[in-house]
Amino acid sequence: MLDLCSGIGGISLAAEWAGIKTVAHCDIEEFCQKVLKKHWPNTPLFSDIKTITKQTLMERGIDVNSIRIVSAGYPCQPYSLAGDQQGEEDERYLWDEVFRVIKEVDADWFVGENVFGHVNNGLSDVINDLESENYEVECIVLPAQAVGAPHQRDRVFIIARNTCSESSVQKDSTISTFRSQWQAWQSFTWEHWRKVSELHWSVPEPGIRGVDDGVSRELDKSRLIALGNAVVPQQIYPIFDAIVRFCE
Repeated sequence: MLDLCSGIGGISLAAEWAGIKTVAHCDIEEFCQKVLKKHWPNTPLFSDIKTITKQTLMERGIDVNSIRIVSAGYPCQPYSLAGDQQGEEDERYLWDEVFRVIKEVDADWFVGENVFGHVNNGLSDVINDLESENYEVECIVLPAQAVGAPHQRDRVFIIARNTCSESSVQKDSTISTFRSQWQAWQSFTWEHWRKVSELHWSVPEPGIRGVDDGVSRELDKSRLIALGNAVVPQQIYPIFDAIVRFCE
């Protein structure tokens, strides 16, 4: 998997849980780069999505033909209330670059993540772009609370399958098949996550230098921004698990 707009690696972590290896990360933020280097020290890291091409991937020792999935938690600010919902007019708008890379590596699958505001601002363009390149697209809106998180965090997840990719073609291999597998998995998994939510989400009592919710006052701005933009791995993990099961 090629993980674009990686943030602090929430998508890659979920993919790992499903048995999917990330071959490269990309993020422009210095703090996120430090986190990615710490947890994936041997994975190539790009700082600018605009520099990613087949050639630059190969120069970093990556077998482009092995990339079956492109993922991206592309910037949410163009679609969020906090970012004034400027869409394509926002200088942080990167969907066109993400789409360029998807086409360049000819990925079998694309998995995207964004804020709920994307549903009414730009999502139709993303779907149209993907469908123009023969991808079947499914979108799922899921709050973090559904997997036991102590916050709402509504997110839209985009799952797209390349219908022209030889490696993804199989008997009855349509997005509706994926959807049925996803729903079957979902019915079991949400209950599972709820049962273990205390294990995953309980917050210890704050220390002397903490505040009421246990978050240190020393938490710097870049870290807060990264955490605010991060993908909750438990939210997106079932998608990767369903893809793996679909491709078996």
